[in-house]
Amino acid sequence: MTHFIGIDVGTGSARAGVFDAHGQLLGAGKSDITLWHDPGHRVEQSSAEIWQAVCAATRSAVEASGVSPDSIGGIGFDATCSLVVLGEGGKPLPVGDSDDAARDIIVWMDHRALEQTARINHMGHRVLDYVGGVISPEMETPKLLWLKENKPESFDAAWQFFDLTDFLTWKATGSLARSICTVTCKWTYVAKSGGWDADYFREIGLGALANEGFTRIGTEIVEAGTALGQGLTEAAAADLGLRPGTPVGAGLIDAHAGGIGSVGANASDRLAYVFGTSSCTMTTTRDPVFVPGVWGPYYAAMVPGMWLNEGGQSAAGAAIAQLIRHHPAHAEAAALAGSAGMSLPDWLGQHAVESGSMEQIVARAEGLHVVPEFLGNRAPFADPNTRAVIAGLGMAEDVESLVDLYIAGLCGVAYGLRQIIEAQAAKGAQVSEVVISGGAGRSDLVRQMLADATGVPLAAPETDEPVLLGSAILGAVAGGAFPEVSTAMTAMSRDSATYSPASGALRQIHDARFAVFQELQAVARRSRTC
Repeated sequence: MTHFIGIDVGTGSARAGVFDAHGQLLGAGKSDITLWHDPGHRVEQSSAEIWQAVCAATRSAVEASGVSPDSIGGIGFDATCSLVVLGEGGKPLPVGDSDDAARDIIVWMDHRALEQTARINHMGHRVLDYVGGVISPEMETPKLLWLKENKPESFDAAWQFFDLTDFLTWKATGSLARSICTVTCKWTYVAKSGGWDADYFREIGLGALANEGFTRIGTEIVEAGTALGQGLTEAAAADLGLRPGTPVGAGLIDAHAGGIGSVGANASDRLAYVFGTSSCTMTTTRDPVFVPGVWGPYYAAMVPGMWLNEGGQSAAGAAIAQLIRHHPAHAEAAALAGSAGMSLPDWLGQHAVESGSMEQIVARAEGLHVVPEFLGNRAPFADPNTRAVIAGLGMAEDVESLVDLYIAGLCGVAYGLRQIIEAQAAKGAQVSEVVISGGAGRSDLVRQMLADATGVPLAAPETDEPVLLGSAILGAVAGGAFPEVSTAMTAMSRDSATYSPASGALRQIHDARFAVFQELQAVARRSRTC
């Protein structure tokens, strides 16, 4: 049993990968999942459909790998931090106005709980110290409060409220144990201060959960990679095409799995940057560091025994897609990209590289500035109400001007990362290197842009699938191949390339553009009151 499966449920698909004990990917599979968008920033999914997609992706990955299911020594799961609502026996319950019970998930990006979030933040409870001082509508207690106030029949009938990762491990093993990653990062569990804070739940209006002893949100909290139950149940094994009893490790949020699969042995000296639909930054420290507007510090949320600060951007890859979608040349460029068999961002990036050096590429965006906060600022301002700013846009309608806008957007994403790095460093959480993962950050152009704009060296992991590898590492630990997560990280993950930041004239250009970025942010905040 020398192979391990990592299973990742992202916003739009479920993916699985089979790895060997050295971290080499042997085969992968993918299955798309439905996303329902409704007015009021509401986004929902189906847990039943997600499980079907997980099973299809896993079967495809095992087939592609050519290994026997009997050789699988462990499985790990990761997923978005979405809220799953199940009735007695695992029956799905509706979470929105559609009353469709199949739609039993409030997705991470759903912002329906803005009012509840504001009320919770106004109360200023001490648990908020561990989420950067301000809770986010992306987290679970505001969503639970919304459900209680707007869908009381589902709240009252709920048997369990799961983070999506914990739903998957329950579905696989029957264990109700929750990962310390999910409940700490998204549910206000503070391991070093007694776990669940009953006063917090009663104060914000969720006293019912406290009065029940938190049985519906988790009474057994375990570290990521902990072997759950007796492994795969007969039913789950049949669904997945695997051996009953195959060890299953407690999971992680998807971004944190990317951190595990990329930062390697030097976790305390490196910032993991997961660049996908949104972005997530994860900085590991030996002692707790409190950074206003940055989530955490979270104990053992990614690397056991270490503290984690988590930031990021609510829209990153999605922000670039939204930005270029509005340009008059979008359809023409998309057709050209499709003919070349490329995604539009990749095609625009390739076109930009033809301009020459990085200094010449950045010069394309001269006078054009983007603050890409289409879905708010996750960090370091923790403000879900901020919106994007585009300054310097003219009347040009050609493809070349779309390339210019794409470069300006990349700069904006990079300056958002720089802002988080500098906010953390000011409070004592310095990093010497950024390690990138995620589908939106695979090109050399993006990686060099991030290094140049932040002034921090950037490394890329050897594997093309660090999120899947991170989950496979959990499976390897659960199966006993490694004694702990940090040991497995050292053995299974490696760097493949390093990108050094620019100096001289290009550094000065980025410094000047970053100053404009911050000024535009400030103007945008003031403009909301006009």
